[in-house]
Amino acid sequence: MAGHSKWANIKHRKGAQDAKRAKMFTRITKEIQVAVKEGGADPETNPRLRLAVQNGRSVNMPKDNINRAIAKASEAGGDSFQEISFEGYGPGGVAVFLECMTDNNNRTVGAVRSIFNKRGGSLGTNGSLSFLFDRKGVFQIVKNEEMNLEELELELIDAGAQEIEKDEELIIVTTEMEDFGAVQKKLEELEIVVENAALQRIPNNYKELDLDTANKFLRMIDEFEDNDDVQNVFHNLEMTDELANSFESE
Repeated sequence: MAGHSKWANIKHRKGAQDAKRAKMFTRITKEIQVAVKEGGADPETNPRLRLAVQNGRSVNMPKDNINRAIAKASEAGGDSFQEISFEGYGPGGVAVFLECMTDNNNRTVGAVRSIFNKRGGSLGTNGSLSFLFDRKGVFQIVKNEEMNLEELELELIDAGAQEIEKDEELIIVTTEMEDFGAVQKKLEELEIVVENAALQRIPNNYKELDLDTANKFLRMIDEFEDNDDVQNVFHNLEMTDELANSFESE
């Protein structure tokens, strides 16, 4: 059931993101700027920047936007974003982990606390939920007819892939955090187009809720994802097909 839940959660996030392309551009722009300040403006020598640029291209972010973000971050005195995280519980006791980038820490803390309180959740202390999530590399690859899936699987397993899941459209490759770079490099060597690649926080157990409580929880998650300071939202809600269909129909 864990594999199904992880797959459903990824698909739910992907659907929410596809509906908010402008928000995605904002988040990728921030990631590019942080990556440049951390490791320089050359994607060839800066793996974090290379990954951010790749993710920007995968959602059709205009090349001019990408180049502008790199140039802006290279300027002295440009915007400076701080990476912060929050942990807490939503309705029904589902765990929530937020990764944020902000240029105003007080604003972000206030907004996050307000959403937790308004939506029937509670903000916890940092580190309180670390035992519930494992940091993993996750790659989303779009299938095409030219792929030799068996050969691709063997290549990726050799490079460090831990788990490979497939449906009609996508291949999801999961790696240990320390193998993320090796698998990314292998995909580049094989010239495989990656729709999205990131280090994600994968729950090691899931919590199932009744439909009413689960929908309240998902409305809280959508409100977090609408906030420009929030880069990523992770949770351990069991995303059943019934719940996904119920939420999509609202």
